[in-house]
Amino acid sequence: MKKNKVIVIGAGFAGLSAAASLAKSGFDVILLEKNSCIGGRARKLVINGFTFDMGPSWYWMPDVFENYFKEFNTTVAQQYDLVRLDPSYSVFFSKEEVFRIPANLNEFYQLFEKHEPGSSVALKKFLADAEYKYNVSMSDFVHKPSLSILEFLDFRILNAALRMDLFKSISMYIKNHFTNQKLIQLLEFPVLFLGAKPNETPALYSMMNYADIVLGTWYPQGGMYKIVEAMENVAIKAGVKIRTHETVQKINIENGKAVSVVSNGITYEADVVVGAADYHHVEQNLLEEKYRNYSKEYWKSRKMAPSCLMYYIGVDKKIEGLEHHNLFFDAPFDLHAEEIYDRPQWPSNPLFYATCASKTDKSVAPEGKENLVLLIPIAVDIEDTETIREKYFNIMMDRLEHLTGQSIKQHITVKKSYAIKDFKADYNSFGGNAYGLANTLKQTAIFKPTLKNKKVNNLYYAGQLTVPGPGVPPSIISGQVVAREITKKFKVRI
Repeated sequence: MKKNKVIVIGAGFAGLSAAASLAKSGFDVILLEKNSCIGGRARKLVINGFTFDMGPSWYWMPDVFENYFKEFNTTVAQQYDLVRLDPSYSVFFSKEEVFRIPANLNEFYQLFEKHEPGSSVALKKFLADAEYKYNVSMSDFVHKPSLSILEFLDFRILNAALRMDLFKSISMYIKNHFTNQKLIQLLEFPVLFLGAKPNETPALYSMMNYADIVLGTWYPQGGMYKIVEAMENVAIKAGVKIRTHETVQKINIENGKAVSVVSNGITYEADVVVGAADYHHVEQNLLEEKYRNYSKEYWKSRKMAPSCLMYYIGVDKKIEGLEHHNLFFDAPFDLHAEEIYDRPQWPSNPLFYATCASKTDKSVAPEGKENLVLLIPIAVDIEDTETIREKYFNIMMDRLEHLTGQSIKQHITVKKSYAIKDFKADYNSFGGNAYGLANTLKQTAIFKPTLKNKKVNNLYYAGQLTVPGPGVPPSIISGQVVAREITKKFKVRI
């Protein structure tokens, strides 16, 4: 019995998803990862009894995870302990004005009524439209390979597209429903992490408000790395062979076909290759120029989602006033967005985010202590020095102490930063990006870098730089989509 051999490069969410799905379909799969552990951006950091999620910390769209594990005859509940957060998160507009976002939908309506009388009626309509967009997107759009516009020439899909507000910005769409500036910011915030300014992001993405408000914010006890471990479990059970410390140097092409992958001087023969590492890196560094889909000029013209500066902090006391997730909007939203996308530079007065998982999970910090991750979204490819990092650490800490009314800095016992240079070194990240491509209309679906190499018959791509886009759920779906395409084309040899 002989099976087609697949080499998957990169063991982030997309690589794990692609590898497991292909192995389940009967392929012989080897997954190569350059780092010492799998997980990509979702690795974990353990220092002196503190455990930090190094990358993603928001667990939205729980249906995607359930559907993924269902493919392997298991459930989320069998893999890890998932809890819904309530409050979902806090938003600090000032020391005096803090919104605790309730998990209960009726309480959420009351929050809107309090700040804009009558707005709960508009909110119900807004969320009904967002639900429609979410359901149509999840059933008809995100699982398409987007290899041709013909995929979308279906009356039902075209009719749905007309209702999806593709050509209206989410900023305009939200402002058509609400007037209170704080409520508008609350609804616009997910877009900042999707990777474009609200006035350049299609109103289609109000579906993320449905994901946020209705489907809720969740947390796997033990941290986001529990998802990685669960995906590793199902991959291994499906037959995937995972190898870490594998730095791929080259994809060998013969007669328009990828025949092998060279890693650490070892040649792995292949019938199919999936580049689930950074798309730009796979194209520009692992392939000869004549086999690339896109030129250097093409990549330079892409609008990138942000990078970020993160600090992983251990504190030797409990911190009052914080929830698990905390957004600090005590600075101008528009100015920060402009300094990410229009005039790339370090922000003059940044918004920032803090996650304190120890509020939910006693296992991630020693008793009586807190683990804290601070994050500022920043432009890609800007100067990244320890001096600059420290400057912004102090900005965040000063505001955190002021807004929560307590001393924190003098109680720090663990402190580690992570930013652009680290994204490039650890993930070969294009421009040091953290979130992939900006979700503008011109970079959606068929306008994203294609998942199929146009010049090499059996080379595919998965991950946040191709369809369907950035984020943990889309990356998992990306792996599933590419696995389906490969399975259709390369039947397993028996």
